[in-house]
Amino acid sequence: MGRGRIDPTGEQAPSRRRKPWLALAAASVLAFGTAMAQQGGSAIVTFQDDVSTLDPAIGYDWQNWSIIKSLFDGLMDYVPGTTELVPHLAESYTVSDDGLTYTFVLRDGVKFHNGRALVAGDVKYTLERTLDPATQSPGQGFYLTIAGAQEFIDGAASEVSGIVVVDDRTVQFTTTEPDAAFLHKLGLNFAHVVPQEAVEAAAGDFGHQPVGTGGFKLKEWVLGQRIVLERNPDYFEAGLPYLDELTFQVGVDPNVAFLRLQRGEVDILGDGIPGARYTEVMADPTWSKQVSLGEQMQTGYVTINVEMEPFTDVRVRRALNMAVNKDRIVRIINNRAVPAVQILPPLFESHDTSYAGYPYDPAAAKALLAEAGYPNGFDTVLYAYNVAPNDRIAQAIQADLAEIGVRAELRTQAQSTVIEAGGAGEAPLLWSGGMAWIADYPDPNNFYWPILACASNIPGGWNWARYCDESIEARAAHADTLARADQQAERVDEWRQIFVDIMGDAPWIPIFHELQVSMHSTNVTGPDAIFVDPMHIPVHYEMVRRAQ
Repeated sequence: MGRGRIDPTGEQAPSRRRKPWLALAAASVLAFGTAMAQQGGSAIVTFQDDVSTLDPAIGYDWQNWSIIKSLFDGLMDYVPGTTELVPHLAESYTVSDDGLTYTFVLRDGVKFHNGRALVAGDVKYTLERTLDPATQSPGQGFYLTIAGAQEFIDGAASEVSGIVVVDDRTVQFTTTEPDAAFLHKLGLNFAHVVPQEAVEAAAGDFGHQPVGTGGFKLKEWVLGQRIVLERNPDYFEAGLPYLDELTFQVGVDPNVAFLRLQRGEVDILGDGIPGARYTEVMADPTWSKQVSLGEQMQTGYVTINVEMEPFTDVRVRRALNMAVNKDRIVRIINNRAVPAVQILPPLFESHDTSYAGYPYDPAAAKALLAEAGYPNGFDTVLYAYNVAPNDRIAQAIQADLAEIGVRAELRTQAQSTVIEAGGAGEAPLLWSGGMAWIADYPDPNNFYWPILACASNIPGGWNWARYCDESIEARAAHADTLARADQQAERVDEWRQIFVDIMGDAPWIPIFHELQVSMHSTNVTGPDAIFVDPMHIPVHYEMVRRAQ
C-alpha cells in the first residue's frame, strides 16, 4: 500500500490505499547508526501532502499507516522487517481445536495516552467500531468472518456476538468458519485498540485527536505544515521508542526536500528521490550509499473490464496480455521493478515460479484478435493517473496496443477521477500506477478478495476488472478454511492454482512488481534502511546533538 508510498521512479505516488511496512518482507527496519545508538534526539521526515487522518479505523495509506502504528497497538504485530506474526497487546493467545475460537490474554500494565489502563472491553469496542457502518471504515470487510458481524452491520443486533469480554484481561473471538488469515487481520491498523471515551470526546474528529497505547503520542498537528510526535514514557515495551521526538513535515516539495536532505536538515525523504535526480543520485558514490531498496508485495497492472465489449471475449484479453512490452516499461522506470507474469508477487509462497505467463508476441496477439473477429483491431479507452511516471507508462502501453491495431484513447486524469471511473465500471482499461495493489498482510487471499472476487465486483469497489468466477470464489473460500498447521502446504498449493487459473481468464495485464525505495541522510545507517517503522528507529549521536 496514499500518498507516501514511493513509485518506481522515486516520484510522489499518491494512492487510494497504500500499505505499510509489512509489504517489505525483504527489507530491514530503518537504523540510525546502531553502533552508537542511544535513546533521545529527534528525526525529521518530509512529505508533500498532508496526512488525512490518524484514526486507525479510517486510515488506509502508506503515509498515515506508518504514523498510526506509532500511536496505536493491536493484539498482534510483526517482528520488525519480517512477516513473523507475534502477540503484541496480547500477552498470549490460544486457538480452539476446531479453529473457530481465539482467546487472548492482554498484557498487564498497558495504558492509553490519557492514562487509563487498557481492558478487554476496549478491544471489543474497537472491532465493533470498525464494523459499524457509521464509522465508514474501509477495513470492515476484513472482519466479516466473526460470528454475528453481519447481523451487527445490518442493525439486527446491538453487539457482535462473536466478540466476548471474558474479564478485564481476556477477550474471545469466535468465527463462523476457520479463517487462516484471522490473526493477520488482528494485526491490521483497523484492529488497533482505541479508548471509547476519547473517540466520543473528539466528537467525530478522532482522526485529528488520536489517543492510543503506542510508543509515541501526538504533541502537535499544524494542518498543512507538520505533525509532531513525542515519546510515550509509559510505553509497555521497555526501551522503545528510541527517539524522543519525530516530526513529519508536510507541504514540502520533493525537490526542496532533496536539497534539504543534502544539507542535513532532513532525515528521510517520505516521497522518495525526485525522478529527475534518480540517475544522478545512483551514479554518485556518496549519494547512492544513502539509498535503500527493498522488495515488496506489490503488483502494478492494467485492468481489463470483462463486462465490456469486446473484452467479454477471453481471446481479446489474452491478446492484450501478449501485446505489452513489460521489459520496456521497466526500463522507463529506471529498472526499479521486475516484469510481472502473474498476479501474485514473488515474495508470496503461492507465487508460481514455473508459470511463464503470456509472452510478448505482437504477431500472435494480432492473430488472436483476428480469430476473435477483430482483424482490424478496435477502439477503446485507457485510463491512467496523470502524475509522472504513470502518464509515460500509459503512453507506452497505448503504443504497444496500437501495434496490434487496438486504438486506445488515453485519459490521464486526477487520481480521484480514475478511481471513480474504475469503481463505477466505466473504464474499459485502467493502468493502476499510483494505485497498484500492495498487500495489507502477507497472505495470498489479500490479492483476491478485495480486487478479483465476485464479492468485490460492486459499484465503488476495487475490482476494476469486474471479474467474477463463482467456482474460483468457492475454491478461495475453501482455501481460507485450511487454517491448521498441517493444512498449510495444501493451502499454499490451492492459492497458487487459483491465481494461475485467473490468469487463464486474463482479467489483468500484470506489468511489474516494483521495489520500495527510500533515501535518507548520513545520520541513517544500514544497507537496507527503509522508513517503515518509526517505533524501532535507534538514534545517532549527531541527531542527539541536533535536538539539544
